[in-house]
This record gives sequence, structure tokens and C-alpha cells, in this order.
Amino acid sequence: MPTGSILVADDDSAIRTVLNQALSRAGYEVRLTSNAATLWRWVSQGDGDLVITDVVMPDENAFDLLPRIKKARPDLPVIVMSAQNTFMTAIRASEKGAYEYLPKPFDLKELISIVGRALAEPKGKQRLEAGEDGSENMPLVGRSPAMQEIYRVLARLMQTDLTVMITGESGTGKELVARALHDYGKRRTGPFVPINMAAIPRDLIESELFGHEKGAFTGAQARSAGRFEQAEGGTLFLDEIGDMPMDAQTRLLRVLQQGEYTTVGGRTPIKTDVRIVAATNKDLRLLINQGLFREDLFFRLNVVPIRLPPLRERIEDIPDLVRHFFTVAEKEGLPSKQIEAAAVERLKRYRWPGNIRELENLVRRLAALYPQDTITVNLIEAELATPTVTLVEEETPTDEDLSESVERFLAKYFAEFGDNLPPPGLYHRILKEVEYPLIGAALAATRGNQIKAAELLGVNRNTLRKKIRDLDVQVIRNSR
Repeated sequence: MPTGSILVADDDSAIRTVLNQALSRAGYEVRLTSNAATLWRWVSQGDGDLVITDVVMPDENAFDLLPRIKKARPDLPVIVMSAQNTFMTAIRASEKGAYEYLPKPFDLKELISIVGRALAEPKGKQRLEAGEDGSENMPLVGRSPAMQEIYRVLARLMQTDLTVMITGESGTGKELVARALHDYGKRRTGPFVPINMAAIPRDLIESELFGHEKGAFTGAQARSAGRFEQAEGGTLFLDEIGDMPMDAQTRLLRVLQQGEYTTVGGRTPIKTDVRIVAATNKDLRLLINQGLFREDLFFRLNVVPIRLPPLRERIEDIPDLVRHFFTVAEKEGLPSKQIEAAAVERLKRYRWPGNIRELENLVRRLAALYPQDTITVNLIEAELATPTVTLVEEETPTDEDLSESVERFLAKYFAEFGDNLPPPGLYHRILKEVEYPLIGAALAATRGNQIKAAELLGVNRNTLRKKIRDLDVQVIRNSR
């Protein structure tokens, strides 16, 4: 039977009653208070083996009280509860020395489990204060249960150098999570260096990662530092790790095993002190079965897995995300906007194949292109009504076709406003009307080959990849 004395502080009498019943049934002695002053008196007298406290209390914020508790009794575990379920709440709880953070409403069985684990943990191993408070920014947004669990995992990882594997569909915010791990972790004073494996020619990846010596290959006219050297003392973010060639995988595995590497063309091993965070939208286990990814490298990278949910699995976060993106757009100089409740409900019913990136792009368009102060449900319906491109593969638009398309759009655009001057944003509205079907047509004509499509359009392949991703271009080929 569990034993121990639990001090509970919460100004909500219902919460105190529920916790008293649950903890008492579990075999603990429970003392209840509604304020921080009483809690501090108990703690300073040496009472209690564990504290459970709400963040906001009538007389003092728990984040202000926590440093005093940790100074007076560093081995006393403190579990923090909060209805302010944001990323920064979880981070502040960790930074101030809390053993665990629980968002309200919480699962009682989970709470009892955390209490038992905390009391069983050896003294001297409680979590320590992490340092400065970084609450001025909100790198991750959302209050859904799925995001709350991610916040808690990130808070535990901030002061470690554990290798992290972030998985999730395109547009779910994998790089944002990697940056949060760096910006709020113990390596935040060092560099954050991202590298996208899918955006670099395969024969240059090793040089990009490890650097090269002068004369190492044709065109190597001087020594060049690789991303490992650039990230020394900080974090190296390996995005789209599933696209890494096998040779580079072997060299990366050696770095993870031995903590050193050699440059391309070099002979002297170089010690490295870099935290690795990897990300992919691919199924690496499937790639392993296909012989395209090393299983031993997977286990080295997948020490702590974090799965980011697609937006359709966290639709309750859409109101917070929309407000956040409108605020960001306003800070960038775009007009301030409000949005109708009905418009938000319509956004919740959309499937969001492009995830958060698609929502962010939509909000930016709404802020930039529409003169209205309030975004209505009709505007949302019009934006979401853009059809998927359906093209016959053999049909490629000619210059005359595109010219006619632009002329038709201009005629419609000016006819809409009559003698009045149309609102600004004509250039972007034409791009929106023409660019999406143009890229879709090029992909259809080249049967989805992005390299050939880029050549056809006369743009860089990486530019085309970004356009396809940002515009969420999908080509449905007619079967004939």
C-alpha cells in the first residue's frame, strides 16, 4: 500500500475534493489548501513528501513560489497543474524545477501513477531549475490533448542531449519542434543548423554534412566547413532523413557511435559535440524492409520518438492557430483582421491536407488580399473551394493559353469593382489564379517528374518543390 503525505494547493474546491478522494483511496495522507501562503508554511516547516499545486492562486503564482520551494527543499517533488495549457506553461514548469506538468483537465489514474513514480525516485534525482524564462515567444501553439503530451515530452527533453526523431506528415511543424528543443534547451547559446536531405543533390550530401578539403573532388578549390562543424556546440537538424543515401547513412552512423568524423578528402578524425534531431514524413521501418535505410542507424536516431499529429487530428487547435497567424501577419505589416465564429467552424470542417502550413498560408492570404476587417464564412468558402487540378497528361498550356487566362481574370477582376479602384494585391491574386494550374499542368505533362517539370517551367527544382508544397498542388491524371 502506498504511503506518503501529499500537499495539495488549488483555489478550486471541486479540484481539491476530487484530488483528496483519489489520493486518499490510493493510500496517501492528504492536506488541502486554497492558497500559496499556507502551502509555503507547510513546506518551510518540513511537512509533506510531495506537492501538487495549481499555477494560478489568489495570493501568488506557483512559478514564483517554486524557486523558493526548490531552494528550501531541493528533493521535494512538485507536480504543477494548469488550465493555461500552452507550450510555454510546460516549459516554465520544467525551468522552475517542477517534477511534472499536468494540463487541466487531467486523468486521475495518470496523476496517481506520477505521484507513485515521484515518491519512489531516489532523493537527489529530482529535476533541477533549467535557467532563464523564455515566455516572450510562443513557438508552438495548441491546447489539444495531443499537443499537451508533446509539450510535456519536450519539457522533459530540454535539458538533455538525447537524440530525437520527429515524425509527421508534411506541414505539421517538425522544424518548429526541433527549433523549440534547441531554443529552450541547454544548447540554446550554440548554433541551430538545419539541413534538408531532399533538397541537396545526393552526391553532395556527405560534403554538405562533413565538409571537404581542398582538391577532394573536382571543383573543390578550397576547404569548406560542413554542417557538423557549423553546428558545433549546438543542434544539427537532419530534415527528411529518409532521403539520405546509404553511403551517407553509414558515415552518419559512425559519427553517432564514435563521436567523430572526417571531412571528405581528409584523414584526421575531428571530435564533434552536436545534438542530433532528425525528422521525416516517411515510414522508416518500411524503408528498412526495402533495404533503403539502415536499421542500426534508425535505432541510433530514434532514441526519443515524437509524432506530430496532422491538423485534422487536432481541429480544436484551429482557433488558437488562426489567431496566432493573424497576429504574426500583423507584426509583419499586414492589416489587422478579425474572423467570424462561423468562419472558424467552417475551417474546422476542412480536412487540411497541407496541415498547419496550409492553414498559415491561408491566413496570410486572407490578411493580404481582402480589404474587409472581418473575415466572413463566405470568404472562407471561396478560399477553400479551389478545386484539385484535373488535367489530361498530353495537354500542356501554351503561352497563348496563359495570356488568355490572365486577360480573363483581369476582366473579371475589374468588372467586379466597376469604376472604383480595386483593393491592392492584384499581383498576388493573379499568381493565385495562374500559378496553381500552371504547376499542375507541368507535372501532368511530365507524368509527375519534378525535375522535368522544373526544366519545362524554367525554375529551380527546389523552388518548384517549395511551390508544390506551399500551394498543395495535386495532379489527378485522367485514365484513358
